[in-house]
Amino acid sequence: MKLLLVLALLSGTTAATEEPPTIRWHHCQLNAADAEGAELDRAGAECGELKVPLDYSRPDGPKITIAMSRLKATGDRIGTMVLNDGGPGGPGLSMPLRLRVAMKEAGSRYDLIGLDPRFVGRSTPVDCKLPVAGWPWSGGSDRASFLRATRLQADIAARCRDNAGSVLQYVNTRNTARDIDQVRIALGEHKISYLGYSYGTYLGAVYLQMFPGRTDRVVLDGPMDPATYGPQLLRAMGPANEAALRDWASWAATRNSTYQLGTTTSQVLAKVQRIYQVAAGQGLRIGEHTVDDASLPIVLFGPLADDRDPARAVYTGFVQTLLKATNGPVEPGPELGGFLDGLLTPALSQQVSGMTAIACGDRAVPRDPHVYWRDIQQHRREEPYFGSLTRMLSPCAFWPVRPQEPLTRIANAQPALIVAADGDPRAIYANAAQLQKGLTKARLLTLQNARKHGIFGEYGNDCVDNRVVSYLVSGRLPATDLTC
Repeated sequence: MKLLLVLALLSGTTAATEEPPTIRWHHCQLNAADAEGAELDRAGAECGELKVPLDYSRPDGPKITIAMSRLKATGDRIGTMVLNDGGPGGPGLSMPLRLRVAMKEAGSRYDLIGLDPRFVGRSTPVDCKLPVAGWPWSGGSDRASFLRATRLQADIAARCRDNAGSVLQYVNTRNTARDIDQVRIALGEHKISYLGYSYGTYLGAVYLQMFPGRTDRVVLDGPMDPATYGPQLLRAMGPANEAALRDWASWAATRNSTYQLGTTTSQVLAKVQRIYQVAAGQGLRIGEHTVDDASLPIVLFGPLADDRDPARAVYTGFVQTLLKATNGPVEPGPELGGFLDGLLTPALSQQVSGMTAIACGDRAVPRDPHVYWRDIQQHRREEPYFGSLTRMLSPCAFWPVRPQEPLTRIANAQPALIVAADGDPRAIYANAAQLQKGLTKARLLTLQNARKHGIFGEYGNDCVDNRVVSYLVSGRLPATDLTC
């Protein structure tokens, strides 16, 4: 019996045990400073923990904790929906609060489950004790910068080995999918629904592959390509983000009376080039931080995945502050200051540790730094702003453990609705077709002329939102692929 259980867990199915998993439910607020927990409590949610195997090949061995929230259905209940916000390694505890609103009439008909995946957030944590966010990180403008950034990535891997080495081999997407199925069992559900953004689309696809027949409605928004997902997933994003930057520059040029960055796209980009040049020299002193050519690309890359006017106004404020810093020290506004605090201090150590460990645990990468240096150099002309970031090596090139399982091949006929924007700078549109090839019964809902990562309930497009809600209510996929 025990051997059958081990084999079932390894194959992706879950056998019955003498003691089925149970969730201990309670109030969400941990202490007076816990604003997230307080908000969940005010909304009527409850929080709980589930013990799951650290190592699914040893189901009776050490356990870790998976933390979650639940916002129960108040209407005609359809079932339970598990939510994932991407990352990899993004926390999901508060997701039910915004998804209940985004799902409109469907929102009150589901028990919404916000999970903190294994080793993330309130779940048993992994923390490499990182001095800065560290990854993704740019290789900079020259060989010296590249070597400094390479040493940083090696240091991150060494810190993860020293501070979390005992669990790194158990951090991967397949184990997270197994955790989700343990949640399903503990909730007493024959099937669950699932909604995932970004990396959550890959996690959802892996769950569909490993646990066929255990899902009802599935929405995958901002799709990853299962064949290329891994530590080098940014590599394909360089051209899309160069295009997004040019598009923003054109937007700013038409508003020169407001922002004074230039009246043409080329004039605005010349200002950005000036920022790059100074960052590569003495650096840009902004508040307590110095932004150099290794950190600047992530500052300009991070907020670029939203083409709505309010987001672009914030982004333009970043550029204005960076430009002022080319002439001497400046103080940042709250948005840029908060971004730099997260990037250049240990503030996000735990979250980045989880993200890095999941990516490195899923897929091996080349370990020779010269492979990445050559790739950056070959693409500097066509990817002048972001190629040194998207093509840079990660800590996975120095990771102390190898992936414990092969990458999951997605090839099944489980139904799902894929949502994609044709100009998404983070999940390029070609990913949608690749994911759909693996999910042969999936339908694709495309939003045209949008440069936004994460569409449903976030972008404000009624066509997309209404079609997703219709599917969540009826359970019927569109007969054909659709365009909004």
